[in-house]
Order: sequence, then C-alpha cells, then structure tokens
Amino acid sequence: MAPETVLIIGSGGREHALAWKLAQSRHVSKIIAVPGNPGIAKIADCVAIDLANHAALIQLARDTHVSLTMVGPEQPLVQGIVDRFRTERLPIVGPTAIAARLEGSKAFAREFMERHQIPSPRFGTFTDCVCARKFLAELDRPVVVKADGLAAGKGVLVCNAIEEAIQAIDECLVGQRFGAAGQKIVIEERLYGTELSLMVLSDGNDVVPLASAMDHKRVGDGDAGPNTGGMGALSPAPGVTPALERKLLETVILPTIDGMRRDGCPFTGILYAGLMMVDGEPRVLEFNTRLGDPETQPIMVRLQSDLYNLLLASTNGTLAGVTVEWRSDVATTVVLAAHGYPGKIHMGDAIIGVEQAERIEGVTVFHAGTAVRDGQLVTAGGRVLGVAALGCDLHQSRQRAYQAVEKISFAGMHYRRDIGVKTI
Repeated sequence: MAPETVLIIGSGGREHALAWKLAQSRHVSKIIAVPGNPGIAKIADCVAIDLANHAALIQLARDTHVSLTMVGPEQPLVQGIVDRFRTERLPIVGPTAIAARLEGSKAFAREFMERHQIPSPRFGTFTDCVCARKFLAELDRPVVVKADGLAAGKGVLVCNAIEEAIQAIDECLVGQRFGAAGQKIVIEERLYGTELSLMVLSDGNDVVPLASAMDHKRVGDGDAGPNTGGMGALSPAPGVTPALERKLLETVILPTIDGMRRDGCPFTGILYAGLMMVDGEPRVLEFNTRLGDPETQPIMVRLQSDLYNLLLASTNGTLAGVTVEWRSDVATTVVLAAHGYPGKIHMGDAIIGVEQAERIEGVTVFHAGTAVRDGQLVTAGGRVLGVAALGCDLHQSRQRAYQAVEKISFAGMHYRRDIGVKTI
C-alpha cells in the first residue's frame, strides 16, 4: 500500500489524539486537519475552512488527493457530511445523517431503543411544560432532563428533587436555555450505578470494539458541579472484563447495529455507548456517533494496531475478523480547563510548561482549546489541554499525569484532582 494522505475534521483534543496516532502509521505520509490546532500543526497541515462548508471540504480532499477522511465532532455528521463525501466517492469514516440521529436527537434514540428492546431507563418526550410536569408526578423519582438536540455536551440536567426538575423543564421549554436544541426535551429516570463507556468501529454489519474507557463528566472533585464535555478519563475502564465486554456487545451494541440495519439506515463509523451498570446489568445513558472526548486520548495512547487500517476497513466493509492490539498499560487523561468553564470562559491567557510536562516518561499533552498569538501559546477554549499518561497500573499512570499537570500553568487553570480516585 502506497503512503496516503488523511484528512481530519475537527480542532479538539480528540482530533489531536487521532492525528498523533495516524502519524505513526506506515501507510500515512501526510495529514491535513481542518481547522486543527497548534498541537496538531506540529504533525499536520492545518487549513482554515468552516466545517459547515461541505463543498469546500470536498474540494480540499480532491485537490490534495485525500484517501481517507476522519470526522471528529458530531455537528458535521448530523449535518450530513458523510452523505456528501460518499456521493463524491470519497472514503470517509462516520454515519450518514439519518444514522447520526442516534446522537443528534435524544428522542429518536430513546424511541429506537424502546422499539428494539435495548436496555434503557424509563423516559418521556415533551414539548410543553404541562405534560412534562404530569410525567414527573407519575414517575415520582429523581430524573435527568435532556435537550433533544445537540448542545455541545452540556444539554443534560441532573435533578435530585422534583423542584429541580420543574426548574430544568422551565429553563429548557420556556427560558430556551439550549435554544432550538431544547425546544423538545427527554425526561428520564435517574440511574444509579457504575458509569462506563464502550466504543466500537462498525462497517454496517460487523464491529470491532475499541478499548473501554471511563469519563469524568462533572466539573468538580467528587462529581460536584455541573456536567461538562469531560474533565478526564481512564482506559481501560475499571472492572470491564472480557466477559462483561461480550455482554455489552450482545445486549447493547450488536442489537443497535442490527436494528439500524433493519430500519434501513446501516450504521458505519464509531458507535459510542455511554452506559450505567445497574445491579450488574447495562442500561444505555446515551449514544454518540463519534469518538468521545477526552476518552479518545487514553484510548489512542494504548492502541498498538495501525489506526489507518482500522478506519479504512470501516469504510469498505472489511472489518470481519479484524483484531486490535492494545498495550496492557493503564492510561489516565486529566483535562486542564479555562477560567469559568463550563460557563462563560476567559480566553487569551498565556500557557507555559507544556514542553516540560512532555519530558516526563509516558506523558503526551493533547491540545484542545489553544491558539498561538504573537508566538505565544494561549487559551482559546473551555477545555484547553488533555494531559495523558501511561503507567504499568492506575497508580503510576495517575502519578505521572498529575506530575505533568504541575508543570503547566495559565491564569484561571482548573482541573479535577480525583481522576481515577473512586476506582482506587
């Protein structure tokens, strides 16, 4: 196989981790990222194109002889970028727009799961406050209120009491807290148990599991504060044995792939199942149709197989029989966030110490919300950096990650100090 050019769409820590791993492939000679970030720019050519401009992205892929495109964020998938690329006969990893509704619409996903008997919490879908409040009274237990559409990972309101749930309903349906994404809401019974993530690569018929991971969603130590896009992650997820992985595949993943195919919209690309283990049984919290962020970071540093070959197989229906090799090490990622995150953030603060952090054995720093201004690396997003560290066990991995974190600083920097502590 001749060396190939790969296009990565996105600009976060997930995309940096993908570029970092693809750069190690003997089949990849060049990486182009749109729009990329300063970390990605060290290993790829970054091009500034609006991700909603599918025609310009297609033209770039043609002009640069791209052999494979990998989509990082969810918005382009929901907007149909895979459909457009396939029409132009350009190989691309991801689901079609109709299949991406598993992430793009919480209501569609819940109704799909109910139809195909995929284990889920009790739920209701609403567009008016009166019916929503009536459902609350009938359910009579703590709930989670979710915006139906995409809300950048922040459209989930966890409620401990009925008063909180009523307020959440009003904020979505009356106050338009999440804009158009929250004009319809899904109310679900709140589940209690152990949370974990499982991602698989699918070609529409067969799947290959990626390494398990465990995200830390809340902004503060001890799972305090509001939900975020993710403040840190571990891989492998503690307690995910081969037997449990098989169970998750048989009860959640394969029925989903089969159900999508039977519904006339075969699912290709990454299927991410956010799960809660309740009394030893999995229940689906959510589906994503792309790799998780920050989970991709610890997963990529553990991956030993050639990522290019895996991604290409998902586009041409050749995943059957493919095996993936993983390092036995544990990987920990700690996210460094900007002042104010996950609310209104401050940007433009100078970042120092990244190079010193990466001198620590087993550490890789992935850029998420960064920019370069007047030669200085500065903050340019809510989640700024992901500090990933490999270790022979969780203790060593955490120790290296937090040792590296201490080398980095910027005004208002905050992070969780308890990534993995609950597991220990």
